[in-house]
Amino acid sequence: MFYKIFMLIMIPALAIGWLLYWLRERKLDAEEAENPHKTTSETLKKTRTEVSTWAQQMADFKKPPGPGQRDDQAQ
Repeated sequence: MFYKIFMLIMIPALAIGWLLYWLRERKLDAEEAENPHKTTSETLKKTRTEVSTWAQQMADFKKPPGPGQRDDQAQ
């Protein structure tokens, strides 16, 4: 009995939630279509620069020789 009451309440609530979600997404898509050229924020620019710098440092990294291995740079 409790299950039937619960389902009679939750199924319409779920349907209303999905409908509201769909309407919100549609509104956001329409706003984005009006303003497709948003400027990039300073934080995003800084983060992209930091990530590209880090990636370049990782690409240039040379593994130090381990114990018992020959150090080619020192000789």
